[in-house]
Amino acid sequence: MKKIKKTSWLLLLTFPVLLVTISGCKKYLDRKPLFATYADYQQGALEAQSFGLYSSLQNAGFSTLPWVDFNSIRGDDEQKGSSLTDGAEVNAEFETFKYTKDDWATNTYWNDHFTMINLANKELFTADSLKVTDEASLRNVGEACFFRAYSYFDLVKAYGDVPKIDFYFVNAAEGIRPKSPAAELYALMDSDLNVASKYLPLNWEVAGNNQFPGRLTRGAALTLWAQTYLFRQKWDSVVSLCNAVINSGAYSLSPNFTDIWKDGLNGAGKNGPESIFEMQSSIGANGTNYHGVPWGTCQNVRQGGADLSWNLGWGWNTPTDVLVSAWDNTDPRKQMTILFSGQSDGGPALGGYGATLPPYDALGAAGHVEQKYWNKKVYSDPQMRAFTGEINASGGADWINHRILRYADVILMLAEASNELGDGATAAANLELIRNRASGNLGPGRAIVPPIPFTSQAQMRTAIKNERRFELAMEGYRFYDLVRWGDAVSALGGLGYQPRNALYPIPQPAIDLSGGVLVQNPNY
Repeated sequence: MKKIKKTSWLLLLTFPVLLVTISGCKKYLDRKPLFATYADYQQGALEAQSFGLYSSLQNAGFSTLPWVDFNSIRGDDEQKGSSLTDGAEVNAEFETFKYTKDDWATNTYWNDHFTMINLANKELFTADSLKVTDEASLRNVGEACFFRAYSYFDLVKAYGDVPKIDFYFVNAAEGIRPKSPAAELYALMDSDLNVASKYLPLNWEVAGNNQFPGRLTRGAALTLWAQTYLFRQKWDSVVSLCNAVINSGAYSLSPNFTDIWKDGLNGAGKNGPESIFEMQSSIGANGTNYHGVPWGTCQNVRQGGADLSWNLGWGWNTPTDVLVSAWDNTDPRKQMTILFSGQSDGGPALGGYGATLPPYDALGAAGHVEQKYWNKKVYSDPQMRAFTGEINASGGADWINHRILRYADVILMLAEASNELGDGATAAANLELIRNRASGNLGPGRAIVPPIPFTSQAQMRTAIKNERRFELAMEGYRFYDLVRWGDAVSALGGLGYQPRNALYPIPQPAIDLSGGVLVQNPNY
């Protein structure tokens, strides 16, 4: 694993910024920022701040181990992986639910999200101070609103009630706030995503060319907004927003499931037809023009010992026996999602490259690897390894994009919400879109993954849960799906999960910095 600096400073909130009061993205103050120079008032001032938000997205709390800890390995289908001694404390914290109040990963997750929120607040304050009305600047406002909502959605899922910081401040003491109810935070997200969906463009194309691959769009705002309503079980809103994304015509399911995850020399797979929003990573020849992030590296195959030919990454976020056993072998996505130690990677038809993985040995014997399975959705292309010179775990897959929002989730959210509203026909039809693609678009008569006709709401609910499990496996959805469905105790109880574990404890350093204004979550 790459060495990551373990920071102990915790948000709340020590940035040199200016206190104002802003209630959502619609309301600003008529005041010029005290930190501005003359150049800041010219066109482009907000553009630079927006680019800073995308850079902040590459911080560890969004892109590497802390994100994986919170979003993936708490589920029953993923585990820490790596080696027995690497990050051993995480096994207890996130796999057996012995949560800690003070650890570098948990502190970083909290800290990085509030850093993003503060940067968004700064941009919104600047926009209001300059009274921007031009289209380009309003798009920047939309970006800031999206990133603030995205950050708060992650925080609410992880912690529940957290401080609402919707203003820009200078004095650190002014950033000390008690927790706000989750309902109030969701209202802020609604306001932010309403603005983002109005100001962000459908795409960034000029004369048919995408000028900014991976940059936020209206579809990203609508999709994130639908996700927030899904967690609130506001099914009508989920249906409306998902239909808006679908009817925009901007997205489609990739014909081949494996194409989504390609990150080869020609860029195939990156920002494809199914991509709604993904974190951009790239590296040039021999490591030049490095704009990478260890999203892929932190999850790629790890090998110890003298033979490091398969030491492609840090080896975190690996599939479990539970996932492998639950998944029907006839579903092609199983072989496209999971790499099996000691077996062929399946070749191009299954998203591989014709290589055979080293055999499994729990103790990491010479020439072996210490996990049975690996996440194939971040499996690095050997040609890219050679091209970039990033051959092994020192940076063996830093060019791989994090697919944050993709169209398949929109289809599955629409299916789930439609079923809950009693519209079984729409639910079944959308479920079939995903299953037909999994079959290779062979159609009902030849489907490898056969259609599931609607017979009852309960039957279709189970089918949709299973489809989300397999379609989105290893992508960070499973734990929070189990929590929102009320299934976490039954699925995770044997691992030590209790109802209180739906929420993580607030980091103790944040509480200490607040002087007790910020209080710990219940039962911790």
